[in-house]
Amino acid sequence: MKKLIAVCGVVCIGLLSATAVFAAGTIKIGGLFAVTGPAAFLGEPERNTAKMVVEEINKAGGVKGHKLELVVYDTSGDATKAVQLATKLIRDDHVAAIIGPSTTGESMAVIPVAEREKVPLISCSAGIKITEPVKKWVFKTAQNDTLAVGKIYEYLQRHKQSKVAILTVSDGFGASGREQLKAQAGKYGITIVSDDTYGPKDTDMTAQLTRIRGSRAQAIICWGTNPGPAVIAKNARQLGLKTPLFMSHGVSSKKFIELAGDAAEGIKLPSGKVIVADLLPGSDRQKGALTAFVKDYQKHYRAEGDHFGGHAWDAVMLLKNAIERGGDTRATIRDQLERTRGFAGIGGTFSYSAQDHAGLNNDAFVLVEVKKRHWSIVK
Repeated sequence: MKKLIAVCGVVCIGLLSATAVFAAGTIKIGGLFAVTGPAAFLGEPERNTAKMVVEEINKAGGVKGHKLELVVYDTSGDATKAVQLATKLIRDDHVAAIIGPSTTGESMAVIPVAEREKVPLISCSAGIKITEPVKKWVFKTAQNDTLAVGKIYEYLQRHKQSKVAILTVSDGFGASGREQLKAQAGKYGITIVSDDTYGPKDTDMTAQLTRIRGSRAQAIICWGTNPGPAVIAKNARQLGLKTPLFMSHGVSSKKFIELAGDAAEGIKLPSGKVIVADLLPGSDRQKGALTAFVKDYQKHYRAEGDHFGGHAWDAVMLLKNAIERGGDTRATIRDQLERTRGFAGIGGTFSYSAQDHAGLNNDAFVLVEVKKRHWSIVK
């Protein structure tokens, strides 16, 4: 009898996971966001945006007559906590899919859980290793750092600046960026004359910048997320460095300008189009979604919708579309995500395939520059 109960328990769990999408009349979506902690500038707009989009979908009647239910947990940017909460979302909350986490390190930690439990995961992080090589159950909405590096190097190549210093944060995002900066240098005729790092909690990088000053670098590329890059911008100004300073897409929001203040002036970086949505031509395929998102976010939160919130917008809408096209279990949602073609979202125009779970190309980025505390498009 005990053996029969045990076997039945396993079967029941399997059946639950297969039909959980429409259980109890609602479709549960899990969210893992770093709402507090150092990465809160990522997680807070992601959480806010996911809530906003789910509310709007439900007001419009839900998806195929079913309301969405968003179950969000705050990871605080901690990879161990993210794994624990991902497991909770799957086994206790019975979610159909998970959006997040906010950072590359957390995403890499959670991937084995999603793969083992066979639950679609749409990461909001940028690291290329999240989806390369392809993992069956893992997708992402944040633009790859490969594309970001290419956008900077294309600019430097056009302006005949071939000697570069790189300064990268010693975490998952920084390590991935550093790897791409080094891997793509030769393709663009770039020589890395200085290669240095800084810690995520470091509050002064004058020592690294002083070393860079003696390196003959024609440009400095900093790869990290707030607040470190803002500290570097201030330190560079304090040292009187005139070398052009480039940042990664990890700081493409007004928060960076607020943190860096006047030291942000003239800094260039690759970004999704949302922070310059009003400057885009009417012919841009993304403009409609971008301007609607910016207005909705302003209405809901009295703040500007940004690049990071856009990752969550894309994730929710990609899931909605997958369910509408026939995704009624975790497995069929995964299959329909992989069949997504030409979805014009916030981060770019997504086309996933069995070989590509990142789904974006070079058009996803524009190069932007800070001018008088506002973003402008670099021509």
